[in-house]
Amino acid sequence: MPMVCLSDFEAYAKKHLPKTTWDFFAAGADEIHFRPRMLRGMSVIDTRTMLLGTEISFPVGIAPTGFHRLAWPDGEKSTAREQSLGAMKTCYITSTYSTCTVEEIAAAAPNGFRWFQLYVHRNRALSEGLVRRVEAAGFQGLVLTADLPYTGKRRDDIRNSFQLPPHMTVKNFEGVFEVWEMIFCTEYGLPPNSIDPSINWNDIYWLQSLTRLPIIVKGILTKEDADLAVRHGVQGIIVSNHGGRQLDGGPATIDALIEIVDAVQERAEVYLDGGIRTGSDVLKALALGAKCVFLGRPALWGLTYKGEEGLQEVLQILHDEFRLSMALAGKIFLLFD
Repeated sequence: MPMVCLSDFEAYAKKHLPKTTWDFFAAGADEIHFRPRMLRGMSVIDTRTMLLGTEISFPVGIAPTGFHRLAWPDGEKSTAREQSLGAMKTCYITSTYSTCTVEEIAAAAPNGFRWFQLYVHRNRALSEGLVRRVEAAGFQGLVLTADLPYTGKRRDDIRNSFQLPPHMTVKNFEGVFEVWEMIFCTEYGLPPNSIDPSINWNDIYWLQSLTRLPIIVKGILTKEDADLAVRHGVQGIIVSNHGGRQLDGGPATIDALIEIVDAVQERAEVYLDGGIRTGSDVLKALALGAKCVFLGRPALWGLTYKGEEGLQEVLQILHDEFRLSMALAGKIFLLFD
């Protein structure tokens, strides 16, 4: 049966993944209506846009998610290789919790457009070394996750006794810990309490002292934090609630978007992740002020289906749906304007 929408990939992944892996990926608004315009001359539609000066084919990128080898044997290398399969260029945000190293990911798609998502380790020297490796490997942006001083209570992971399989590791930290530390490693492959909970706004300046890469902060949900992010010199903000895996009772990202766009006032680019399942979802986010959206779980569903080819199918379907939604809503959108 052909895949015709992202729900088909979701159903395939749920059927073929082990229950523990599915629950790890899947754990987790008001209806938004269009006001379509007619007779707008929709024979030419341009879906391209720019992210911090780099052109992409349409305003959808791949959000940072960990452990891609749980979905497909080549893991993050397959995710990166998707960019070399077809004509579409997207932005792939690689996770700190990758099962491939940043160097392996860069080698898999040397001409790919990639940012790197950073969790700051308690041992700052480890994070500093990783930032320098990322820049040396040709990544083009650094995404600081702000919403994880501690890991949220992942109930399905607890029920399933989720544990990273012994043949998989968090490759970017392979060999940097003592053997005794790894004996007590958490279900996510690193020693307990690895992430530094003391991280604060002044650490933006610390990161700026380490790299010339643009800094994007991920996990902002209020206008107050958006304003602080801009005041501290970030170039981009990702409106994100960590896929609903952190704070219970937080807002849906689409609901938080409007006040953040209003607070930023074009002083930085604003993006959104979470809940994007159709091309019309993308258009709604853009209509409310986002520059681009990022896919988390649907990218994993595509990998589960057929590796980089499955991910390419996910992106192509979403592109075609987005273009059709633009046409039906009466938005030519030349996004460069």
